[in-house]
Amino acid sequence: MTHHHDHHHDVTSDLTFEEKLIKMLEHWLKHNQDHVHTYQKWAERARAHDLLQTGILIDEIAEITRGIDEKIKAALDSIHKD
Repeated sequence: MTHHHDHHHDVTSDLTFEEKLIKMLEHWLKHNQDHVHTYQKWAERARAHDLLQTGILIDEIAEITRGIDEKIKAALDSIHKD
């Protein structure tokens, strides 16, 4: 199984640096949220196949990713406050 990143992480346009940074952070947030959903599905699948510890660990990965989401949101908020 592969995870393709058929998109560019460089935002090129006439946007200001802050506007580009906001777009990147918003993109990363969406991307992370997609991963959380995938992790949760696979944690369930692992448990369904009697891989209980594996399911627990994947759930923990999802939780850590949610923590990253909070940092991304805080970074977005900080742009508006600086």
